[in-house]
Amino acid sequence: MKLLHLPALPRMHTLDTWLGYRNYRFLWIGNFCGNNAQWLQLLTVGWLVQRLSSESSSSSLLVIGVGAINTLPGLFVGPWAGVLGDRVDRRKLLMTIQCIMAACAMLFSFAVLSDRIEIWHAYAYVVISGVCRSFAMPLRQALIANTVPREVLGNALATNVFTITSSRLVGPAIGGLLIASLGFFWNFVLESVFYVLMVLALIPMKTPYYEGGDRSRRRSVMADLKEGIVYVWRGERALFNLICLGLIPNVVLQPFMFLLPVYTDEILQKGADIGGSLLAINGLGGFFAAFIIASFGFIFRKGWVVLGLAVSSSILVIIMAQVQLIVPAVILVAAFGFSQSGFRTTNGTLIQELAPDTLRSRITSLRSYGQGFVVASSLGIGWIADATSVSTAITVMGAAGLVLTLVCVALMFRVRSLS
Repeated sequence: MKLLHLPALPRMHTLDTWLGYRNYRFLWIGNFCGNNAQWLQLLTVGWLVQRLSSESSSSSLLVIGVGAINTLPGLFVGPWAGVLGDRVDRRKLLMTIQCIMAACAMLFSFAVLSDRIEIWHAYAYVVISGVCRSFAMPLRQALIANTVPREVLGNALATNVFTITSSRLVGPAIGGLLIASLGFFWNFVLESVFYVLMVLALIPMKTPYYEGGDRSRRRSVMADLKEGIVYVWRGERALFNLICLGLIPNVVLQPFMFLLPVYTDEILQKGADIGGSLLAINGLGGFFAAFIIASFGFIFRKGWVVLGLAVSSSILVIIMAQVQLIVPAVILVAAFGFSQSGFRTTNGTLIQELAPDTLRSRITSLRSYGQGFVVASSLGIGWIADATSVSTAITVMGAAGLVLTLVCVALMFRVRSLS
């Protein structure tokens, strides 16, 4: 009797890089702490401004604006941050920036405690944090490739996404409960503590896979910046396409997350505790996307995956605009997190695989540069929400994302061919 041989299931390698590379573990722990701080800030500042502007006719605009404005400094300092990251010790620079962010968060917490806080104070705090984050994010991405060999870079990037999605589960859930029970002060204190913990995690970390150029032979800062831009434009055109494609989820669709306090309050008619839970549920969806990629790799061609996830993210936003019940909203928010996380993991993996280490920080900062335009898209969506309704604004956002993504699917043949 002939036995039926079933195809073997692929081996799960979810934590291969985490278990196999000590320096990557330190970076992962640090990134987990840093992302907890970031999600706490996004949740807390949004609800703080919602509370302060509750009687204003421009409440939606003010709430979405404070969530988006932290990306604005990226337009001015982001490219220079990338140049600096390719010229100095990335680890030490990141530690310095995190110390500054910890001090700012602690100072702002006491400003909140004084009960003299105004809306412009929240905006000022977010802008300062945005400047620091514009330096920190390219460094954190570049350091991943400096702690693991190239052949496991995809797994390392996917596992690193756990730091974003799992912190979105932890930080907002705790933060929402703290706001509801104790107010805003302790959230900002906790944010500061997370930054300090990140610094402590980076102290013992080394970068054995750093392949930067000779630091003794330096050109001008402008020449270094030009080199990175020219490489993206001429040297590896697929990088330019991937950076442009990233504008859709990261700029066109991202305002939905900033509008979440208003969406929760006006459409679902729930409070900060539910708002925090929705942000956590969004993180849970993102966690599953990262888990699948980290465990089994990229089963399909990465080019088609990244395009397909951009399409699905846009469609989900359109559907969420029509939902007013909490259960379907939870499912859709989780699915949106899955699509966004899967897109960013795949897009980031492709960019890091194509980028030479001598230009890694500059190329990573150029990838993040477009996020500075989130302010413009968010203010536009906020204005539409105040002029019409939150539901209409979210529908417009999703429709714009869908049209632009379909154009990219048709034109970006270099992306479609990436495996």
